[in-house]
Amino acid sequence: MFKACKMNKQEVIKAIEEGNIDAADISYPNFIDDIILEMANMNLIYTFDEVLEDKRASKNSTIPLNIIITLSLTAKMKQMTSLFDIPFAITDCDTLAKLGWNLYSTDRDNKKGLISCGGIRNLINHYQAQDFVNFYNNYAQVTLEDLNYDPALHILDCTKVDVNVDNDNYENSTVINDDGDLRRGYKIASLRGLIDTEGVMEEIEIGTMKTHDLNLSKDILLNSPALKPGDKIINDKGFLSREIMNKLKTEREVDTYIPVRKNMKIYKEAVSIAKNKEEKDWNKHPQRKNQIVTSVSKVSDFWKSDNPDQDVKLNTCVVYDKKDDEYFVFVTTNLDETARQVIKTYELRPEIEEDFRQLKEFWQLEEFKSTKYDHIVFHIVMLLMGYMFYQLYKNTEAGSEYAHKSLPTILKKYEPEDKPKKIIIYTDNYFGMFSFPEFLDIYVSCSEKIRKDLKEILDMI
Repeated sequence: MFKACKMNKQEVIKAIEEGNIDAADISYPNFIDDIILEMANMNLIYTFDEVLEDKRASKNSTIPLNIIITLSLTAKMKQMTSLFDIPFAITDCDTLAKLGWNLYSTDRDNKKGLISCGGIRNLINHYQAQDFVNFYNNYAQVTLEDLNYDPALHILDCTKVDVNVDNDNYENSTVINDDGDLRRGYKIASLRGLIDTEGVMEEIEIGTMKTHDLNLSKDILLNSPALKPGDKIINDKGFLSREIMNKLKTEREVDTYIPVRKNMKIYKEAVSIAKNKEEKDWNKHPQRKNQIVTSVSKVSDFWKSDNPDQDVKLNTCVVYDKKDDEYFVFVTTNLDETARQVIKTYELRPEIEEDFRQLKEFWQLEEFKSTKYDHIVFHIVMLLMGYMFYQLYKNTEAGSEYAHKSLPTILKKYEPEDKPKKIIIYTDNYFGMFSFPEFLDIYVSCSEKIRKDLKEILDMI
């Protein structure tokens, strides 16, 4: 298992002089560690203990929960997908000093390597998959409240998470036929809230790939505390439900923005009316030069629920693509907006698609090292937690220069501040950090035998 060590430089110096050290590592400046340091300065890592119950036994002799969660999400941000990578995910001395803790393995001697994943597996085994999902949702809610973020515009979306279609060992995975291609895996529903220049996933749910988008997201739509009176939510066609739109408007006072399908009566009627409109009734699309838009009224009755008397009125926007000679119809329960305003709001929806594209292509969302469902969900949640930190960081003064930039773009151009590398020494329950000249002064003052022992450990760094 892993031992949690507190920072105590004097105890470590004493141990070095006695030739009694357990392990060593080197501190490297890193952009991800800069993010974690900023989150620590904002007290965001200490909230973990408030929203996730520590179910482990002998709590006083195990790693502090907030430290292991911090290391886990940091590992995901650094594209470390294995549990073996978690203990030493943070390498920057300033970040380690702020945390005041670090870890090393007590299961293996230095010649066999420092890292064992047993402690992390033991942690995961004390929880069920839904515990991690609830942890994310509760943490996101508390964090946004603490930071005084109150998103009024939300985007709901689902994304498929693929695993090897031929490997039926993936617990709780299902197989679908996607336009002739078989796919196996899971599905993530997420509610994204717009904060300043970035967006944060406020609530998630995880299910099988076969689960319908609306079924997976229904509880989020009807019960999420992130949705408040006066808010707006953007959905795609997978969430078409007159009943849900009615409830959101009448019970939660939340307005929905959503496209309708071409085989629906409301689409056909809205397009028919739009085609008969005069040119002066059309306006330029706010973003697409080949498209024009117009509002259509009195078509709400062409899309009815099972209880038509409870149906709310709809504001309908028709978009005409002159290049492809094609019409699109969008509806909203917000009756006060023009067609340009409706479509301008809906055009924000691709932001969440870009989130998931980055999460899959760079953040390695689909890189699983275990077929156990609890471990799969832990991987997803820790990765999404890291992505939340990244988005929050870009909304800080320290991270504002990176607004609207993807992590791979930043990492290509990132130049760390003039931070010298440092040696990290572990002994018993403590660790200390030393500059190379500082450590060398201590090293040369030791006896030849102790220097030999120290060199064997340092050679492994």
